[in-house]
Formats: sequence, C-alpha cells, structure tokens
Amino acid sequence: MKIGIIGSGIVGRVLGSAFVKEGHEVLLGTRDTTKAEVVDWKSANPNAQTGSFTAAASFADIIVLATGGAVTKNAIELAGINNFDGKIVIDATNPIAAAPPVNGVLQFSTAPNSSLMQELQELLPKAKLVKAFNSVGNALMYKPDFNDIKPTMFICGNDDAAKQTVTAILDAFGWETEDMGKAEAAGAIEALCILWCIPGFIHNQWTHAFKLLKK
Repeated sequence: MKIGIIGSGIVGRVLGSAFVKEGHEVLLGTRDTTKAEVVDWKSANPNAQTGSFTAAASFADIIVLATGGAVTKNAIELAGINNFDGKIVIDATNPIAAAPPVNGVLQFSTAPNSSLMQELQELLPKAKLVKAFNSVGNALMYKPDFNDIKPTMFICGNDDAAKQTVTAILDAFGWETEDMGKAEAAGAIEALCILWCIPGFIHNQWTHAFKLLKK
C-alpha cells in the first residue's frame, strides 16, 4: 500500500520506517524537507520519499496522522481536506495541552466528554478515521518485545472495514488489537496516553505497554 505520513517528528519517522520494513511505499510529509532529521530518515530509508503534507496526503492509500495534537488540524488543512476523502486515516495523535505535567499527570486540551479524534472526524467527514498508536511510546510502536507476550493496542472508529485493515497492520507490527467500537470511545483511548506517561514522569520508566487480560 501507499502510506502517507503527516508529521516528521519521531513518531512519524518511526512509523514511516516500520511501514517501509513491511514492504509498503511511504512518503513522509513534513513542513521542511531540509530538516536534519528528515534528511537522515530519507538516507536510512532510500526507497521512501519525503515531501509536503499535501504530497503525502494525495499520494497515500492510507494516511497516518503523526503530528502533535495542537497542530494536527492545521496540518490537515495544509495537506488539503479533499485529499483525505474516502481514505483510511490512522490517528496517532493526542490532545496534550501546552502545560507541564502535575505530579506526572498531563493535561488535555479537549472537553471531558469529547476527544481529538471526534473533532478530526468532524473536520474530515468523508475520511475513515481509526485511533491507533497513541497509547505507547515510539520506541515500542513496531515489534514490541515483551518476552513473547503481545501487548494490546486499543482502536476505535466508525468504519468496520477500515478497522479490519488497521488490525492487519497492527498484527504485522507485533500487536494484539482490541476494537473499542465507534469514535465515541476515542476519549477513553486518548486518556491512556496520560496513564502511559505517568510512570515515565514519576519513575523514568518508559518501556511499558498495556495488556487486556480476558477469562
């Protein structure tokens, strides 16, 4: 598949490299193709491409949103809303507010009964958004190693076929997937980012992931 990454920060670069390793065509979208990190990423992934947000969105069969939550809507507008129409959009963003954590707890910018994904789905009514990759650090997004135990990635979205496609991607990336239903579940999934970060801020422990246990 053709994968367009919106955002060239560490999350975008890690996911972009993972898709390249899985044999997909990748275009890493960025505001500045001359940034050292982007140039280095391109050198490490010679079969991939770099370009603007518009180039990434128009190129893609599947689009990955890998920007900071505060700038995601602007990045989408720069990419061109029509370029998202009919496409699966993997939403890895979190609505983290521009404030330091309090006793290890981050603050969110969204209202208690809303989520960034729901706002993005309203902005992109013809796209098929699926929440994924937002509840773990970038170092564990691809092939996480927990002694043969697969960690759980929670997803949600309004399109069942899109979620099946993302589940197949997660399986290839080394994850167990739990479908939490429609877009209304995104707030609960986004809150997992806060929970995931607390051990990091308090104990400098960043190498963990969630696992859903069932009987």
